[in-house]
Amino acid sequence: MPYTDRTLTCGDCSQSFTFTADDQEFFAGKGYTDPKRCPDCRQARKAERGGGGGGGGGYGPRQMFPVTCSECNVETEVPFQPRGDRPVYCSDCFAKVRPPRNF
Repeated sequence: MPYTDRTLTCGDCSQSFTFTADDQEFFAGKGYTDPKRCPDCRQARKAERGGGGGGGGGYGPRQMFPVTCSECNVETEVPFQPRGDRPVYCSDCFAKVRPPRNF
């Protein structure tokens, strides 16, 4: 079914916006209904909810801790508080020393 651009009215700000043929095809492919909000209001709503999108859970930026790589001595940051009883690696060195993953 060919789609054509349509003009819709935002349920939040009452402004008209274009629901493009490409967007209609995408929405239909996902099983979504027509959007109720314009792109600006959708973006604002997403920001209110903490960014939305899979994973993350909206916890905000992750705390990083400065360290020196135990292998190459480069200054880097890691997303955990090192305890001091185990080596800490930069991402490049960690990729070399970590065991292979078994799926």
